[in-house]
Amino acid sequence: MREAFGAVFDVQPGYLNTASIGVPPRHVANAVAGAHERWRRGEDTSSDFTLVVETSRQAFGRLVGVPETSIACGATVSQFVSLVAQALPAGSKVFVEPGEFTSVTLPFVAAGHEIVSAVNAADLVATSVVQSADGRVADLEALRSSGKPVLLDVSQAAGWMPLSLAWADFVVGVSYKWLMAPRGAAWMAVRPDRLDFLKPLAANWYSTEENYGTELVLRPDARRFDLSPTWFAHLGAAVALPWVASLDLEAVRAHCVKLTDHLLAGLGLPSNGSSIVSVDVPPVPGVVSSVRAGRTRFACHMYNTVEDVDRVLAALG
Repeated sequence: MREAFGAVFDVQPGYLNTASIGVPPRHVANAVAGAHERWRRGEDTSSDFTLVVETSRQAFGRLVGVPETSIACGATVSQFVSLVAQALPAGSKVFVEPGEFTSVTLPFVAAGHEIVSAVNAADLVATSVVQSADGRVADLEALRSSGKPVLLDVSQAAGWMPLSLAWADFVVGVSYKWLMAPRGAAWMAVRPDRLDFLKPLAANWYSTEENYGTELVLRPDARRFDLSPTWFAHLGAAVALPWVASLDLEAVRAHCVKLTDHLLAGLGLPSNGSSIVSVDVPPVPGVVSSVRAGRTRFACHMYNTVEDVDRVLAALG
């Protein structure tokens, strides 16, 4: 058991893999377990989940600095990126960072757009705020001043990094990494002036106010792009995200970066200012990490301690 930022975690020592799967605090895990018990007894109806979906929507908006009316809920990042990819004119040029995660890149490739290597040649810039493979942090001010339409993926940033992204055209993110909720919930923030640029590709009962009427109309805000929610994922998110949004995220960032700095310094490497580091070492016994692009990736979150990092340094000598 560990206590961090006012919550209790049952994470085991040596877990440095939040970039793959976040570990929930006990109160989030208990809420999801309780929902499963109610399901087993047949005590819930679909309408019982409406509030949790709206709670998670609102909290994601707080985490990225966007009002809840600009937030659509769904299940995956690639689903939302595909909405943008399908809306672009045929043959558009899209800049993505080299080595960008495929959920950001492939929707544009599948839509037949050209991937370009320079921002100034692009019709759209699509990039992660923090790169999954190595933890590189995007220069958001440079992107903002570029004048290019921008899609940002915050899946490796939201939860440990303070964000204020109302300026971006589109912002996407998932629940199950740094936000420590179950897999199956994702969100997209759409800047109000970009709502009509997108076309709902999977309109459903969550896209409208009236499910059985004869004059069905889409919702006027970003909820027109909602997928029918994965209930238990959003239930967990409705507990996890408001709690994360209530924290001092500057303190969370300082905690995470202090740990990665300790790891990099111990390996004779410079700081990268991120919660994710990628190093050319083999996987470490007794430490849960991941391998990306042939390098071992370690990720430090709020529940990690210097003892977790020291396990890596001790094993590597």
